Amino acid sequence: MHSEWISLEAANGFHCPAWQAKPTGTPHAAVVVLQEIFGVNPHIRAVTERFAARGYLAIAPALFARVQADVDLGYSPTDMQTGIALKTAAEQLPGTGILVDIQAAIDHAAAHSGRKVGVVGFCWGGLMAWQAAAQLQGLSAAVSYYGGGITTSAEMARQPHCPVLAHFARQDHWIPMEGVQAFAAAHPEVQSHVYDAQHGFNCDQRSAYDEAAAVAARNRTLTFFSQHLA
Repeated sequence: MHSEWISLEAANGFHCPAWQAKPTGTPHAAVVVLQEIFGVNPHIRAVTERFAARGYLAIAPALFARVQADVDLGYSPTDMQTGIALKTAAEQLPGTGILVDIQAAIDHAAAHSGRKVGVVGFCWGGLMAWQAAAQLQGLSAAVSYYGGGITTSAEMARQPHCPVLAHFARQDHWIPMEGVQAFAAAHPEVQSHVYDAQHGFNCDQRSAYDEAAAVAARNRTLTFFSQHLA
């Protein structure tokens, strides 16, 4: 496996940094990894490398690059506030905003793997994965982990163009269970799973980490990708 920073050129000419991990040998598929509000930090880079270790070409675009370069935050309350401010700024970008950078990552992954491409996102990235499934081209599968904002009426009105798997947490104070239930009812085609855990349960660098939930969600994600990216 080999990992490094690369530069993606978006359709509007912007150069977006991205952390890319290549497997040893020919990849059997590709995965675009979408960050939390903490940037392409050690956790997101590790997730990308874990996919590469399983034979995927994996790439994590730096989705805050248009508003601030080199964002690499931890999980302290101060980091949380910084991340929320950056997310707000990114969401206020004109036009298609950061979706054009995600599209660049999808296109790069397809061109450099020669295979089908999936997307997986965490927290804010989980919302972006949902939006990508509904608005972007070239995806064969999408996975959302506790996507913040995904249960709003505007987001539930979207229609995905590829199969979607969604992971939620029962003790998630950002995403109430009534919203999760409404999302599942509005989108029976989405495989929705709820875990007895907190928001951020997949991140082993956060106090909310829950190994049992993380392993169960990971296994479902890998099975889902093996089904739809083969």
